[in-house]
Amino acid sequence: MNLFVKADHPAYAIIVGCGRLGATLADALSEAGGDVVILDRNKAAFRRLSPSFGGLTVEGDGTSPDILREAGIERADTVVAVTNSDNVNIMIAQLAREYFHVRRVISRLFDPKRECVYQEFGIDTVCPVLLSAREISRLLNMEAK
Repeated sequence: MNLFVKADHPAYAIIVGCGRLGATLADALSEAGGDVVILDRNKAAFRRLSPSFGGLTVEGDGTSPDILREAGIERADTVVAVTNSDNVNIMIAQLAREYFHVRRVISRLFDPKRECVYQEFGIDTVCPVLLSAREISRLLNMEAK
């Protein structure tokens, strides 16, 4: 499944979290020709990647500056934090933005009430709760017509 129809994907992206979302995104970036590294603290998580995944995997804690350096964060133009923890994602996003000065930082956010914290740091967020609520509302409105 190619999620990218244009060649506007990042030149070098680090994805932290190899769950379903992280693996799907890493596979799509790799398939589109992007240079991608996926990082997870659990080596078994990399089994979610497709056999054709052409990027690199790094096992370790994404909140560790040393592990982020191992993943090549100093040359990354994008970091995407999609672990299963808002606290971990904000730590990774803050490190990427404030310490390593990564141009584009995107984070998954489970609790929409925390969005203001991310906005203060200039971090783009994707909130599954809000996306789902908007889509369900849209579908309900379509049905009512």
